[in-house]
Amino acid sequence: MYLHKNFFYRFFRRLSAASLAVCAAVVFSFALIPRGGSVAAVSSVGSRGAEVRAIQERLKERGLFSDDVTGYYGEATRTAVKKFQKQQGIQQTGTAGPQTLKALGISVGSLPAATESNVYLLARIISAEARGEPYTGQVAVGAVILNRIEHPSFPDTLSGVIYQNGAFTAIVDGQFNEPIAESAYSAARDALNGWDPTGGCVYYYNPAKTSNKFMWSRPTVLTIGSHRFCN
Repeated sequence: MYLHKNFFYRFFRRLSAASLAVCAAVVFSFALIPRGGSVAAVSSVGSRGAEVRAIQERLKERGLFSDDVTGYYGEATRTAVKKFQKQQGIQQTGTAGPQTLKALGISVGSLPAATESNVYLLARIISAEARGEPYTGQVAVGAVILNRIEHPSFPDTLSGVIYQNGAFTAIVDGQFNEPIAESAYSAARDALNGWDPTGGCVYYYNPAKTSNKFMWSRPTVLTIGSHRFCN
């Protein structure tokens, strides 16, 4: 009986040590994840969207991609990217990471830190665009603005996105200069710290207040309050 108990004692000691090792590995891996909760995104086989379209267009201009520009990253795009990487002396991975995008002339910004000035600027546009909306909807508006920074079709900085000509009616109609709602400060911090209720959307609109055909043509991902969020 003593040997039996000692066996299980040693077994659970080993199990505990293994569990601690696993936990340590998990904690370490999370420490490597950047703010926002995900690793830096790269376009690779299976990716879709505007960034992929931009990649295909640049490769087509260089005579490296002969297929139609579809916005889908398939094997033909991967092969063309590898050819481009070889030309540029970049490691031939077939995925379009930051170095490859830069060499292609595709500019993609990085998310700003939650500094006092960034919180203030983001809160001001959130308040102007979403004052009176549910709190999650306010965070969602902030997230859309931040998503644009990392999108090749928009400016690369927070101020650049907010002040982009014609992007937000609140800049034109004076709402941007109104007092900032207190909830907008919290929403700005949450968005800057990585909460994205939209799952990556780069557009939103209020169907009761816009007749913009482009916005109406976008497939709705979700609706929060009076805003539809889309890509």
